[in-house]
Formats: sequence, C-alpha cells, structure tokens
Amino acid sequence: MNDSGSDNKNPNPPEGKNSPRLIKEGIRIVFRLSRAYRTSLIYEPNNYIYLRQVNLLHSQIKSALKSYGKAFLTLKQNSMEFNSRKLKFSFSDYRIFKFIQDEFKKKEIGELSFLPGLKKEELNKFIILLAKKGYDPKDPYKDFISEIKKKNIENIIVEKIPSYEKSKKKNRDTKNLFFLGMTHLKEMFQQTGKLQDHVSLLTTKRLMQSIFNHIADNESFMLGLTNIKNFDEYTLNHSVNVCVLSISLGKKLGLDRNELVDLGLAAFFHDFGKLDIPKDILVKPSKLDKKERETIEKHTFFGAVRLMDLKQGTSLPIEALSVALEHHESDGKVGYPILIRKRAIDLFSKIVKIVDVYDAMTTSRPYRKKNFSKEEALSYILEKGSKEFDPIILKVFVDMIGICPIGSLVLLNTGEVGIVFEKHVDPQHIMRPKVKLISDENGNKRDGDIVDLTEKDENNKYKRNIVKTLDESDYDIRTADYFVAEAE
Repeated sequence: MNDSGSDNKNPNPPEGKNSPRLIKEGIRIVFRLSRAYRTSLIYEPNNYIYLRQVNLLHSQIKSALKSYGKAFLTLKQNSMEFNSRKLKFSFSDYRIFKFIQDEFKKKEIGELSFLPGLKKEELNKFIILLAKKGYDPKDPYKDFISEIKKKNIENIIVEKIPSYEKSKKKNRDTKNLFFLGMTHLKEMFQQTGKLQDHVSLLTTKRLMQSIFNHIADNESFMLGLTNIKNFDEYTLNHSVNVCVLSISLGKKLGLDRNELVDLGLAAFFHDFGKLDIPKDILVKPSKLDKKERETIEKHTFFGAVRLMDLKQGTSLPIEALSVALEHHESDGKVGYPILIRKRAIDLFSKIVKIVDVYDAMTTSRPYRKKNFSKEEALSYILEKGSKEFDPIILKVFVDMIGICPIGSLVLLNTGEVGIVFEKHVDPQHIMRPKVKLISDENGNKRDGDIVDLTEKDENNKYKRNIVKTLDESDYDIRTADYFVAEAE
C-alpha cells in the first residue's frame, strides 16, 4: 500500500465508488482497526508490536483517503458501510466485524470519519481511548467525546448512533413510502390510457428509487411492512409487497441500482392485466370454475398488452412486459400461459415469480379455506424446487426469508411472545433475531421492547431462546399492526 500521506482528494477514482477495491479497502481498515485495538489491550502504548499495528492502520486509512478523498465507517443495523458502501464480510471474517460492531455500540458510535490530516500520534491516542474501559454507562458517547477533546484529536470525527426518535422517523418515512406505493398504483389503475400516463411513469420510477434507498438503509423494517395484507385492496397491496420483496431479492442476487429500479418497476406492474378481469371473478369467495380460471389466466396477456401501450414514448423497461407475461410460467410447459414455442424466461420474471407465489400464499383469500403460514409457504416452494423455480434464485430467496421470517410470531423459552423484527446477518445467529415483545410470561399483552436474542447473562448464557413459531390467526394477532405502530 502507498503510505505517501498525500491529501489530494479524488472522490471519483477510475474504478468508481462502488468498486470491489473500495469494499476491500473498507474491510482492510476494519481488520486493521480490530488488530490495533486488540494489541493495545496486551502491550504498552510505546511497545513496538502495538505501534506497528497502528502504523499499518494509518497506512491503510491514508491509502483510502488518497484514492477516494474520504474514509468513514458507518454502523447500519447489523452491517457496516465504508464510504456509504456496504461491506460484505466472509464467514471467517465475520467475528472481526462483530467485535468492532460491539465496541462501537458500547460507546454509541454510529460513524467514524478519518480526515486527510490524520497523524499517527492522533490515531495512537484514539485507539487507546477506544480500548479504554469505565466510560459512564448512562452516556458513554458523551464521556468518550470528552476524552477525545482532552487529547486534542482533531482529525477523527465520531458521530453518535441515531437516537430513538431518529429511528422512529426513519421507520415512519418507510411506512409512508410503502402506503404511497399503493396510492400511486391505484391512481395508475384509474387513469391508464390517458395522457397523464407518461408523467405518472416518471413518478413511478422515482418511487422505485426511493424504495431502493429505504431497502438499502432500513431493509428489515421495509420487509416487515410486507406483512400488511389488505383483502379489500389485494391487488394493490400484493403488487407493492412483490415490488419490495423483488428488489430485496435482486439486491442479494447482486443486481446493481439501475437494474433494481427496473426490476421494481416490472414487479410493481406484474398484475396490471387484472384491470381487464371482471371484479366478481377477482373477489369470488369460492373456488373458480374452469371458465373463470381460464379468464383469470388471461391477465398475463392483458398485462403485457397494456404495458406495451404504456411503453410508447416512455422509459418503461422492456423487462416489465416480460414479467407481466411470464410471472406464472416456468419453462413454457408448466404454469401459464403455455406457449407453443419454448424460450428462455427473463431473469426478472424468475425473481418475481417466486416472490409472487410466496406473498400470495401468505395472504388470506376468500376462496381459500386454509391460511398458509410463512413456514408452510416456504415448505411448498421448496417442495416444488427446480421444477417450478430457478434453483439459484430459490436458494437466495430462502436464505433471505430465513427460518424465522421477519413478522413471524414466536414463543420464547421465558414464556414471552414476540414478533421477529430484524434478522442477524451472522449465519451462526440465524435463530437469534431481534424480537419485539408483545406479551409477558403470563400471557398478558404489552408493548414491550425490541430485544436482541444474542444477548447473554452474567453466566454467558443466552437470556432468551425461540421455542417455536406460532400462527397469528390462532391468537387474534396481526403482526403487521406492530410494524405500523412502531412507526407512529
């Protein structure tokens, strides 16, 4: 690494701000920060071994500053970003991230910025303060910042983890955006074929960009909102759910921002053809007969035709037409429409199909005697496997939803009941999400805290464990209401 110490800013290097190199530099800085911290716990501040680790960390930071003009680490829920780019830690490196995450949380550090004028002496002082114990437990951040000022550390900026109120505002903004999606789609349904379509589509694209931003910054809560199931506005609600879940799945498949916006648009309009299906068939409270089934299956063709008309003179991606036509199809022989000529199905269609099935199965419908739980829907999808779904997309989707999907009602070993609010990214903690407590051990309902199931007691044993998942319909509980309430 070049340790010339140059302070020339170059915020747009040839590789681009989202390059693999930037991510690797961020991971190296976290690694070096961890090594310097741990070494400071063993050796004196003037020890050669410790100072060598500080020098390596300083060199890594200066290299990043030279390349990008900035170097800052941001703690985001259960992940960490470097220069606003999420860092992806391997399974073996996850313990390093978890260690730094825990130390940041202890001192309520939300963001750590290194300025171009950073000197080794300043970095040395900062590491020692970071490793210091005994900060005021009531306000560790204030105590920590006070120590930084006393040591005249000027080129390292520490910002606090967003307050509870800021977190509430972020959730409220996410909730408002979710319902705005339903309102906008309803307007599109009502005005389709009119001159305003072009203007509305530009609004739709901006809406997709906003949804992407909220998924990037507040993914767990956004996914939690997809537990909202409104029978009266099923097509609207379902379309927004499919849009959110598709973008999240596409993100985990490695699609870039522009592709995810296009995927969101395609998912948003995947059921556009239901405009041409009689309402008495859409809301029929009993099983459809053969003729009615044939009618409703035509919505794929109707949707493609409507979107083809809408595309004239607009920036609607061509994939939206494919998704509208193909989201119930597997290989031209399974699902519908059954086409004479076999052809490759679009990637976006494969993504939307699996999400569409999952959301439809986990939504109560008037013609269905039994409601499917999230676990039952996943089991069904896994049972169908590669006969119905792309095997790679299927694997990533199952990993995304997880054993305890966000919004699941769970019974804890303490006798308390809670709702899964946020998953851990560490595979070792797949059964230890963050849970919103909604009843005590005696079954009394309460508006409890959100607890982290990785928390341990003084004997190093987990405070709470999940015993089993529960069917919310058996308990007259709608988990979606708690996500909405959390934003109010």
